Amino acid sequence: MSKPKEEKRKPTVEELLAKAKKPSQLAPPLHRFYGGKVQIMPKCAVASPDDFAIWYTPGVAAACKEIQADKDKSFELTNRWNYVAVVSDGTRVLGLGDIGPEAAMPVMEGKALLFKYLGGVDAFPVCLRTKDPEEIIRACELIEPTFGGINLEDIEKPKCFYVLEKARERLQIPVWHDDQQGTATVILAGLMNAFKIVGKKPKESLITLVGAGAANLRTAYVLIRWGIKPGNILLVDTKGIIYPGRKDITKEEDSWKYELAQKTNAEGRKGDIAEAFKDADAVVAASKPGPGTIKPEWVKTMADDAIIFACANPIPEIWPWEAKEAGARIVATGRSDFPNQVNNSLGFPAIFRGVLDVKAKTVTDDMCIAAAQELAKFAEERGMHEENILPRMEEWEVFPREAVACALKSIDQGVARVKPSKQELYEKAVAIIQNARESVKLLMKEGLIRKPPPEEKLLKQ
Repeated sequence: MSKPKEEKRKPTVEELLAKAKKPSQLAPPLHRFYGGKVQIMPKCAVASPDDFAIWYTPGVAAACKEIQADKDKSFELTNRWNYVAVVSDGTRVLGLGDIGPEAAMPVMEGKALLFKYLGGVDAFPVCLRTKDPEEIIRACELIEPTFGGINLEDIEKPKCFYVLEKARERLQIPVWHDDQQGTATVILAGLMNAFKIVGKKPKESLITLVGAGAANLRTAYVLIRWGIKPGNILLVDTKGIIYPGRKDITKEEDSWKYELAQKTNAEGRKGDIAEAFKDADAVVAASKPGPGTIKPEWVKTMADDAIIFACANPIPEIWPWEAKEAGARIVATGRSDFPNQVNNSLGFPAIFRGVLDVKAKTVTDDMCIAAAQELAKFAEERGMHEENILPRMEEWEVFPREAVACALKSIDQGVARVKPSKQELYEKAVAIIQNARESVKLLMKEGLIRKPPPEEKLLKQ
């Protein structure tokens, strides 16, 4: 008779908190060791100094003249086709708040690193010393000739909605706000598969969004665009459930939140966060880090086969096992050490890969939905279950597929400058992404990216 399997020991809260703190302890000495995370490398052949006559003067003048005659040739004769600016004013950085442009730089560099490694995109941090939305938009307009796309990052609400909306109108390159569109894309993908597993129709289900910041407000808009009935969405902010006619939500102060207040919550439900959990089929939380932000007793009031996305970092609003013990069937978090990580990194590198490869003029919510559908499809095809509803970052094959889905939607919506075939798009995306990953591996192997000191030594610094 075989021995019964030993039950895996559940980590203590203290162990989990210590684990959550460790990256923050290692980050400063490692950032100091490397002096930042990204750099510029040549991509052209340099056999001898004679080649500079081609890459620089006098030969470069011929390339300049071609672009002068046709500005779109800047996408052919320079690396503009693959450049993305990561633009921030540093007013809403992670959970740190308004820390300023200089302090925001490590985050923007980290974003650039993920862009390159996961999507093969050459991204640059652009941290601005202004909080004025018009100046941010104008800065994007001024640098537009250099870039193929703009990634807005860590800009406070509601300013971020205005900046995104106006920049999309005024620029002829894709403008994206990852805290809005990126989060919404991955959440939608996760919900698609979670609802499949529990056997419910999402477009007929009640979905509660806890937290009314940039992430969940855009998630609401994307869910509605996908087909969720607006009245079946409940939004909750720090003052409770949002409902039509709530006097503290005005069009003048926050037109986007006001609009959703008129559209959502068809039953006119009022009350606190606990009330918003009652009979909900799914809860998506993007709010204050836990533990304890979401109470197990609230989970118990949800519908059968409940779905909970507790996305706060570094600590989710509720521990996954607490949610499960309270009756949730599927639980996702923002952490990689728990099942079902909801991570923006599954979205923005591939989406930008796709729009850059067709030289798109914008990024629409429909492109986000196309990306979400491909993410969900990938997980379903390779096999999914209650604790594996989304691709993982190490599954690099999902990124070219997602890029293609986004590119094809760009072509379909008439915003692409070029129209390669599906196969051409896929082969290009695979080649670019593989090149980025293999380049890092080679540089590490050859010692050109230094091996870091042991953790014990770093922690003593």
